Amino acid sequence: MTTTASALATAAAAPLAEPPARFRDLIASEWFKMRSLRSTPWTIALITLFVIGSAAVATLTDKSAGSEPAGFLAYDSYPATGYMTLILVAGSMGALTVVSEYSSGMIRTTTAAVPDRGAVVLAKAVVTAVLWTAVGAAASIGSFLVSQAILDGRDASVSITHPDALRPLVASALLAPVCALVGLGLGVLLRHTAGTMLTSVFALLMLPPMFSESNRWSADARHLMVSAAWTRLVETWEPDPGSLGYTATLPGSWVVYALWPLVAVALAVIVVRHRDV
Repeated sequence: MTTTASALATAAAAPLAEPPARFRDLIASEWFKMRSLRSTPWTIALITLFVIGSAAVATLTDKSAGSEPAGFLAYDSYPATGYMTLILVAGSMGALTVVSEYSSGMIRTTTAAVPDRGAVVLAKAVVTAVLWTAVGAAASIGSFLVSQAILDGRDASVSITHPDALRPLVASALLAPVCALVGLGLGVLLRHTAGTMLTSVFALLMLPPMFSESNRWSADARHLMVSAAWTRLVETWEPDPGSLGYTATLPGSWVVYALWPLVAVALAVIVVRHRDV
């Protein structure tokens, strides 16, 4: 009788084991963290307006716009100025979702509450991908509609269902989440704000122009870059077969789009599971 009573007392005194966090709870937690960053809504609003505005300016200042038989000019709807800036901002914000926790020390609280660090990284990746896909879609559709509204005054606009419109629109919409996930992966790997930002800018923006398409090895290296893949995917004309350069293929460019975020997030999950914090 005494043994039974003491066992019951010990069981009552022992802390109740908490159930493991569900993945949807992790997603909700990461979404709350994302919204708590005061820079997030302002950055999203400003970059979306900037990308759409750059399309409007490019279309208005292009004197030859409307001279093409198809009436669809990808470099007006998706100008490099706007989308290179989008690459910079998306990559930086993706990195910030991770490095902000490391700089503030909150990452220790997170890992103490959720020992499965790989699941935490995956939850961050899901929230980042969904958020920046929405941002990319808004910027891409807005850019297309604004540029075509301007071209409509020159009787040169096309509808969003035009055969040449879908691929550039989708590629431009997916550019933001691709870069944001690359930034997130780099943030997990480097854990340092300045180092992550510089590496993200170098890999996504500065590295591609270092390679030309004049010879095979350099062209292959360039075609492996995200910005080069986007440039190829938004082109609505086929390259000249007699050109001296080497042009990327469309399927290869889509593969580059898929591999960069997958490799970045996979490496982040592997690394975070094998280190202390």
